[in-house]
Amino acid sequence: MTAYESLKLRLCNEPKTWLVTGVAGFIGSNLLERLLKLNQRVVGLDNFSTGHQRNLDEVQGNVTSTQWAHFRFIQGDIRDIATCHQACNGVNCVLHQAALGSVPRSIEDPIKTNQSNIDGYLNMLVAARDARVERFVYAASSSTYGDHPDLPKVEDKIGNPLSPYAVTKLVNELYAAVFARTYGFETIGLRYFNVFGRRQDPAGAYAAVIPKWIAAMIKGEPVYINGDGETSRDFCYVDNVVQANLLAACSSVKAAINQVYNVALGDRTSLNQLYGSIRNKLAEKYLHLSDAQPVYRDFRTGDVRHSLADITKATELLGYQPTHRINEGLTEAMSWYIDWAAQ
Repeated sequence: MTAYESLKLRLCNEPKTWLVTGVAGFIGSNLLERLLKLNQRVVGLDNFSTGHQRNLDEVQGNVTSTQWAHFRFIQGDIRDIATCHQACNGVNCVLHQAALGSVPRSIEDPIKTNQSNIDGYLNMLVAARDARVERFVYAASSSTYGDHPDLPKVEDKIGNPLSPYAVTKLVNELYAAVFARTYGFETIGLRYFNVFGRRQDPAGAYAAVIPKWIAAMIKGEPVYINGDGETSRDFCYVDNVVQANLLAACSSVKAAINQVYNVALGDRTSLNQLYGSIRNKLAEKYLHLSDAQPVYRDFRTGDVRHSLADITKATELLGYQPTHRINEGLTEAMSWYIDWAAQ
């Protein structure tokens, strides 16, 4: 039995109260669904700036009425300290996912990115500390590695940030370390690498590459690849991310606390390979895609060329074992994307 399987059994018998910020978003709603299915009590906080009510509605449809009754939603903003204090009251563990993502968005509007990702993050840290929350797990980012050339990426070797977004995520880690040293407050940061899966919004100017491409292909619209297509990423299915969050929140290993971990697959896929995989899966249903080709354009400012995670630390200290490789994740999520495009 894996560490994650053992933890799920334990949680079913030992319910906790969790706070998930950004609960109406992509990762937040997947965390909510898993926690409710494990019969946990969940407080959710979201201001709907990037999250959606439809995600919460979908979770409600996937759990029992008894499980859904264990969920309490607060519509509010992490930039308001009073709201953060309200949300943290009586909570055992915080899973902090609320943020303004996207490198391009941060380049266009660094002030808003800073307000949400640093000011809001600090509010949550203070509120959780004041409420004596047992553990604060937060969404860090692989963007923190910046211009460091080494592959695979190892947690203790980072370079210079390449975007305002990357700066905010680095500051999150610095604040967490200071709170651990100054207040004895337990935190764990999870550096996500290109997460994808169901409920990842295909719409909007800052949509991630996988849902954006799938939506465009289904509609017969051009798919753009920035650069030559040989840029590579470590794509990580959302179920792997959910696993890492729960393991981090519940770890009793002293050496595992107040650390930062890569959360990824430990493998990389080029954009050209990704395009081919998505096209081939969709071509079974959409015949017009059998010979479709992407449109190449200039490289995008702030992007790194290659990304690959070393997940040894998470495996050894947290017991993290990814359950989905990219092909398995695409297969599982594809029906959701197809249904979304049909709406």
